[in-house]
Amino acid sequence: MIAVAIFAYFLIAVAIAALLFLPGLRSAAFRLLFQWFDNLRIRLSARRAFAKDRLAYSVKISRSSVIDAHRIVVGKRLLILSTAGILVAPPLVALVMRKRQLFQYDEDLRVPDEKIAALLNGEQLVPPPPLPPDVFATREVEQVRPALKDASRDWNLLDADFRTRLLLVYKVMREQHGYEMALLEGYRSPERQNRLAQMGSNITNAGAFQSYHQYGLAADNAFLLNGKIVISEKDPWAMRGYQLYGETAESVGLTWGGRWKLMDLGHVEYHKPGFKIGQAH
Repeated sequence: MIAVAIFAYFLIAVAIAALLFLPGLRSAAFRLLFQWFDNLRIRLSARRAFAKDRLAYSVKISRSSVIDAHRIVVGKRLLILSTAGILVAPPLVALVMRKRQLFQYDEDLRVPDEKIAALLNGEQLVPPPPLPPDVFATREVEQVRPALKDASRDWNLLDADFRTRLLLVYKVMREQHGYEMALLEGYRSPERQNRLAQMGSNITNAGAFQSYHQYGLAADNAFLLNGKIVISEKDPWAMRGYQLYGETAESVGLTWGGRWKLMDLGHVEYHKPGFKIGQAH
């Protein structure tokens, strides 16, 4: 390694001495250096010219494309507008139809099947006995359904036809599926409805007289297990119950909140024939 360094030092010293003491060699070396710089400058200039030409060409093509696109849009504007209308119309119609569900009501009537209709006509059902108030005041219930302590659970304040259908849902859920149901809230005053709406959209989107609760035509329900209210959507047993509950409610002609975009799994309401929400305050 030392020998290589000494040899390199020797070559450098000889080269410097030759440039200093041999004018002819020094002139040749400078000519070569100047020639190398000239060649480098020429190559750089050529590359700049090429890049400039490519940029000008790209700008020309882009401008031509914009002009052509503008000409096509102007010339085919009726066809473009018609096509856009055809493509946009179905989503808009779906959105308008879906919007009614965001406010917890639509006017479609569900027709119960024949067996359920026979039960509705032939059986007098009795509401279950009231549960102790502290059942609805637990921490688990409050986390999912705040302000439930003051809710009305008086079955007598519900519309008679709706009450019969809801009691039949309770009966089917208990006898056929093994789920005990509990009424969380039935009739709701306009004042309470406004109060809940002010708590946020996670509680309700409907103000006073915008909910079937004000007319005794809606109820929120949950499951009763070992004396405790079960509402949690994280509970597989409860989620299976909600699915069965929704199917049963729809089979007796009720509308289930689990079908809405903003799902309310425990909610059911009755779109009574001849009645429209908000028609009587």
